[in-house]
Amino acid sequence: MDTGSIAWGVTATALVLFMTPGVAFFYGGLVKAKSVVSMMMMSFGALGLISVLWILYGFNMSAVGSPLEFAGNPFSDFGMTALASGESANTDLVGATYGATFAIITIALISGAIADRAKFGSWMIFAGLFATIAYFPIAAWVWGGGWIMNLGTTLFGEDAGIGVIDYAGGTAVHINAGAAALALALVLGKRIGFQKGITKPHNVPLTLLGAAILWFGWFGFNAGAEWLNELANVGLIVVNTVGATAAAIIGWIVVEKFKDGKATSVGAASGAVAGLVAITPACANLTPGWALLLGIVAGAVCAIAVELKFKLGFDDSLDVVGIHLVGGLIGTLYLGFFATETGLFVGGGIEQLAVQAIAAFAVLVYSFIVAFVIGFAIEKTIGFRVKNEDEIAGVDTSVHGEEGYALVD
Repeated sequence: MDTGSIAWGVTATALVLFMTPGVAFFYGGLVKAKSVVSMMMMSFGALGLISVLWILYGFNMSAVGSPLEFAGNPFSDFGMTALASGESANTDLVGATYGATFAIITIALISGAIADRAKFGSWMIFAGLFATIAYFPIAAWVWGGGWIMNLGTTLFGEDAGIGVIDYAGGTAVHINAGAAALALALVLGKRIGFQKGITKPHNVPLTLLGAAILWFGWFGFNAGAEWLNELANVGLIVVNTVGATAAAIIGWIVVEKFKDGKATSVGAASGAVAGLVAITPACANLTPGWALLLGIVAGAVCAIAVELKFKLGFDDSLDVVGIHLVGGLIGTLYLGFFATETGLFVGGGIEQLAVQAIAAFAVLVYSFIVAFVIGFAIEKTIGFRVKNEDEIAGVDTSVHGEEGYALVD
């Protein structure tokens, strides 16, 4: 492979890795001032732990030899020893590291649902177990030769030209994380005094900074894999990543204006993330006009969806369900209607929508069950939620012995 392509692979890997600190900033600004360290530490904890697990065995699990396999053998190349000494080690190791960044951010995203009330040690145990039982196998299903990757051929045959489209992680990242977030929100229960307006973002500029870093890093997220494809579709991916995200900002703040009377900066940041989530699976398979429409729809629908937690009574602290689960479903299912050549409304039939729906809801159900079981087991053994008095006082000092803002006379 030429050095330019490898250089883009390394750059894309760095961009996606930078997204996890972006999540930390985005989430950190949204919580109470007394919880910002705890919130950001859950992202950085995931970054440390999942990186190690991926190198040890996660990468091995993320590819299978047959669609019938659940996951790859975790001990097939423990610690990447053989990979690092192979003839194509340069490209193989860059590709493996790029895959690690997806695993990291998927786990980090879940943490927003349990802000202000989770023990750090319990979170780390959950993160390691969920990555092993859910993310690594799902990555194999979607991208590593597994049953989702082969679903179109299984159902309709090779000649149909139908396959599940998930270019950069609508199912494996966002639906996966959103379903797990819903499960953990139910396991940990509501924050003390949970109601609409329970807390306000303590640092709006921090949240906007996080959203900006996410948008910046998302070009590596969406266009990064093109280093293996000689950058064949990179122009389309880039314009769609900009267009859908920008349109989602408009969709969100328009709904917000009609709903609450004001368009807010946090709404604009949340709309941008919703657009990024929705375009993730679809970035290489939509014309720019359809990408703009996707962004408008995702921004508007997610702006409404974040209110569901108050109507349904689950405390998803930072709207992981409303943005990532709902946005991921919108982007994944939208392809069934508008994917170039195969979408129902652009010359295709119902087949594309069928495989998109099966993949999306299979991942949703599996991730929810796995997260709920792991979270429930942790809560009933060592405990997942902090004591009420620690929640009221602020989890930063009780869990980490630090303050986000130490003011000295």
